[in-house]
Amino acid sequence: MTATPIRLLLVDDDPLVRAGLALMIGGAGDIEVVGEAADGAEAEELVRRTRPDVVLMDIRMPAVDGITATRRLRARPDAPQVVVLTTFHADEQVLHAMRAGAAGFVLKDTPPAEIVDAVRRVAAGDPVLSPAVTRQLMRHAAGTGADARQARARERLAVLGEREREVAVAVGRGLANARIAAELFLSVATVKAHVSRILAKLGLDNRVQIALLVYDAGLLDGDGDGEGGGAGADGF
Repeated sequence: MTATPIRLLLVDDDPLVRAGLALMIGGAGDIEVVGEAADGAEAEELVRRTRPDVVLMDIRMPAVDGITATRRLRARPDAPQVVVLTTFHADEQVLHAMRAGAAGFVLKDTPPAEIVDAVRRVAAGDPVLSPAVTRQLMRHAAGTGADARQARARERLAVLGEREREVAVAVGRGLANARIAAELFLSVATVKAHVSRILAKLGLDNRVQIALLVYDAGLLDGDGDGEGGGAGADGF
């Protein structure tokens, strides 16, 4: 029995970029490009019509930009996963997109095979962002309104129980579920359950957003070692 293809929507204001992406991804037998949009407003309409599993979203676009569009799409009941396209690793706009609910990002000059892999991974529920890159982004944003941001973050985290808070901090350090389980003497299944409850209580979309909130709250002693993390199912 053939698996259902991943439904992908491409969003970029440059038609040549869209054409290149469509050509590049079209060769993957398990991914179907169901539409192309030139800006965020058009993307919202196409999402309603085509119901994609994943949206590959440019950040900088006229009219409705990628960050605004990501926030709106992730608020939908049938929200698709969003991977943002960017030119720079440590771009403040990327950080804003993560806070808006994007599951990760890829650079526009990323090799085709890696872009295809990113689409597959987010479709499977695995955010595409390594702990090292997350820390780089957070350091890039540090210092701007830090005190107010820390107060807001700590207030939000106050709803968590003690064990949930420990798990949240471990996620912020970039640890994999297995590593968190070993450190906190829990089963991997229990860690996953805690992560699910943390996301629900805080109204967040993914582990990257947990990490950002923990960082904002000032709960990380250092940059975190990220050992055992990575961007796969057990990492961010």
